[in-house]
Amino acid sequence: MIGAIVSAIVIGAIIGALARLIVPGKQNMSIGLTLVVGIVAALIGTLIGSMLGLTDTRGIDWLLHILQLALAVVGVLLVTRLRPGRTGGTGTTHA
Repeated sequence: MIGAIVSAIVIGAIIGALARLIVPGKQNMSIGLTLVVGIVAALIGTLIGSMLGLTDTRGIDWLLHILQLALAVVGVLLVTRLRPGRTGGTGTTHA
């Protein structure tokens, strides 16, 4: 159980960081929020991947990790677009 939690945190951190590298521009996100987005994407991706049979391989589950990364990219985009106080958005400015 502890190993699964540590694994989720490590995989989430890697996936979250990679997602931020893929999304163009500067994201106004903390490291903690990046970690949360990565962990959530990894968990949802694992759930979807297990339903699709992507976790039944004998080695590295590349398709599963690609799915998790794609979900993390979507998560980073949603967080940066929906958070108030973002930079470079389409919101109005007050003079």
